Amino acid sequence: MLPFPFPASREEKLQIVDRIKNRLLDLYGDDILAIGIYGSTALGKEGSFSDIELHVVSADGVQIQGHEFIYDKFKIEISPKQKSEIARQAAEVDDSWAIKAGVFINILPVYDPGRFFEELSQMPMRVSQEAIRSVMREFMIWEPYETMGKIRNNYASGNLNYIPMGAKDLTWQTAKLIGLANKQFFSTRARTFEESLHMASQPSGYVELVTRVMEGNLIDKGYVYRLCENLWTGLNEWYEELGIEYRSKELPF
Repeated sequence: MLPFPFPASREEKLQIVDRIKNRLLDLYGDDILAIGIYGSTALGKEGSFSDIELHVVSADGVQIQGHEFIYDKFKIEISPKQKSEIARQAAEVDDSWAIKAGVFINILPVYDPGRFFEELSQMPMRVSQEAIRSVMREFMIWEPYETMGKIRNNYASGNLNYIPMGAKDLTWQTAKLIGLANKQFFSTRARTFEESLHMASQPSGYVELVTRVMEGNLIDKGYVYRLCENLWTGLNEWYEELGIEYRSKELPF
């Protein structure tokens, strides 16, 4: 017998989803507006060990308990949200927009009599360029700038064991920025690096570092550090080209 988790076919997954849908509708009836699968299973790209993730949309004012559990062969996550709440989340833009937007766009409905998921799928792409640029400015301060400082501090102090971790962090943060700059979302978290390489606008130095990270080729820490420096230079040049200034010339208070 294989240890947990067990492999399962798509047909088995959909059978379990149907059972969950029927149980939810028996319990909550018309208070539920829509139920849909998101994640890799919604795209038909799930593996044999993928979990099942479900949106459960209820009428405003109706709260349904969420669950995350193991049942039969499956890890199942039931994410209930009231209609206005999930609509608000779908219309928001933050640093993880390119990672999260697909959760609201790529939904496989299993119960949706009012075609709510059709409407929901349009909301993430309505975010304005102004809002995206504002998020990119704030995120550069919050994460990449701080990460590069840590990379430099640890390299200068001789703690080279941190460099691979810092390189991964900087690469992941840059991928999120690339998705924002191109106003494109990633199909799944696991394909973020791969898909980011095909987006038109990206900083110089990114391809070299992300390729190393994807290959797990981070043994030469001195070279990886130089790649981080190259990407950092590229990031700042890219921001200048995009017209995004993140450094304050005066105190903000």
